[in-house]
Amino acid sequence: MTVSCSSGDKEIKFDLEAKSGSKVTGNVTFTENEEGKVKMLAVMNGLTPGVHAIHIHEKADCSSADGKSAGGHWNPTAQPHGKWGSPKGYHKGDIGNFEADDDGYAEMEFSTDEWCIGCDDKTKNIVGKAIIVHAGADDYTSQPSGAAGARVSCGGIIQ
Repeated sequence: MTVSCSSGDKEIKFDLEAKSGSKVTGNVTFTENEEGKVKMLAVMNGLTPGVHAIHIHEKADCSSADGKSAGGHWNPTAQPHGKWGSPKGYHKGDIGNFEADDDGYAEMEFSTDEWCIGCDDKTKNIVGKAIIVHAGADDYTSQPSGAAGARVSCGGIIQ
């Protein structure tokens, strides 16, 4: 994990560790620019080909073998689970789905002004949370987590 600031941008980069008997590893970089927009880039290997979900979870604790030590989805505004931007509501951790290629490789990019790195707003601050990669796709409707299956990789967002 590294934290750096250059040209006013804040950045956190950390590794993902395999969970639930998977071989899913990779790294995630969060960068906040001077305008307050946070960009996430996740690079993952060892996935089964197909669609997987990625979410921010409540705690930067990846100590359990199944990743459940990271808690549930990060939901500081007490909304129902859903697809990002849905007028019916969504968790601040409901990033969405991505697709792994036939070799198990995937990249996922996401940007929002609804997150921050280390700010005082508890409804936006991602520090102290975790990234969880799931075995399956998020259906965007099942409560409270989208029925995305096992947690196959975990990384703590620590400054």
